Amino acid sequence: MSLASGHPKAAGASGIVLECRDGAKPCRSRWIVDSVPRPMETSLYLPVKAFLEQAGYTVKGEIGGCDIVGLSDQDPPVVVICELKLSFNLELILQAVDRAAVADEVWIAARISAKGKGRESDKRYRDLCRRLGIGMLGVADNGEISVIVGSVTPMPRTNPKRRSRLMREHQKRRGDPVVGGSTRVPQMTAYRQQALGCAVALASGPLKVRDIRAHVPDAGKILQGNVYGWFERLDRGVYQLTPAGQEALSRWRPSEADPALTPCA
Repeated sequence: MSLASGHPKAAGASGIVLECRDGAKPCRSRWIVDSVPRPMETSLYLPVKAFLEQAGYTVKGEIGGCDIVGLSDQDPPVVVICELKLSFNLELILQAVDRAAVADEVWIAARISAKGKGRESDKRYRDLCRRLGIGMLGVADNGEISVIVGSVTPMPRTNPKRRSRLMREHQKRRGDPVVGGSTRVPQMTAYRQQALGCAVALASGPLKVRDIRAHVPDAGKILQGNVYGWFERLDRGVYQLTPAGQEALSRWRPSEADPALTPCA
């Protein structure tokens, strides 16, 4: 029965609404969440980021499909990857195993069950992480981080090309514009940042590539490739913005492209 039809309904704790028949007890078969907001993986990002930064890593979100990537200041840098989920499950371990091909340390992080019934309380789950060399981080509701299992076993780096791509994207991306755990939204990659830098420079009118290259080193390659359809070639080495480029500037804040760039008048 639809709630919109005017039939009585009974509200339980935490805003959960049960559909009812006229004069009958609440139905068991259908539950409708009325006012309880569903937590998101992105809510775990800042506490975990702060934890890794305190350990000395430069941390950024959503790099190469990984929720969190941290690089140390060493040469070569130590690569740490952390995957986020709202609760510990098998999928989280499978993701961590995949990341082990490119990372020196792999962590998984999830919310700690308030009732103590989560996988973090399962000795078998903890032992599996320990055998695989995967660290477990528990995130409390107040953002406090607890180390459930330490990541102590060196992870075998079996995919050096993928590891290099991951490190290159981390190092070229300016700032940390994407919250780890974000899904179904366009990612602010290093390439998109440079493309937006070109768009910002062209906002006031056509320019030569050499005039843009001072702010965007890869301007020539980006303008010629025109992956997003933002640019139009007017003459040899001269480009202007397309309507799609204008729309991109209105959608993305210039600061997300490069904090040093400002929109042209």
